[in-house]
Amino acid sequence: MKACDIMTPRPFVVLPTDEIWKAAEIMKYEDVGGVPVVEDTQTQRLVGIITDRDLTIRCIARRHTARCTVGEHMTPAPLETVLPGAETAEIVEKMESAQVRRIPVVNERGELLGIVAEVDLAMKLAPAEALPARKRVKTATPPGVAKL
Repeated sequence: MKACDIMTPRPFVVLPTDEIWKAAEIMKYEDVGGVPVVEDTQTQRLVGIITDRDLTIRCIARRHTARCTVGEHMTPAPLETVLPGAETAEIVEKMESAQVRRIPVVNERGELLGIVAEVDLAMKLAPAEALPARKRVKTATPPGVAKL
């Protein structure tokens, strides 16, 4: 399968200038662990990603407030991304090498089209393909490591 077949298209996004609570609210109500950060809502050019772990380690653990901006705590570009035609094997390989559980799908101009999360692999791939892929991603993603 290709990224365009398993991705979540048009995910909710935030801007670097948005307050961090907005990203947290999206994560809560949409039940996601990360939100792509785009330069502006028109072009959707990907400039980073903010995850629940970023909020915990980079904001809360440092005793910052909800008034901080996304740009202060996000993981900025360059990020591992894939094009819509990327095969599942490439997606899993990039997740493993970057030790992440989600990969943005972008076009040639770096504009966000969707996102492939670990759960997409589990839910949308055939069981014989999903289980090994999910195990590889989980094994490569250490639970106690924060990228600062």
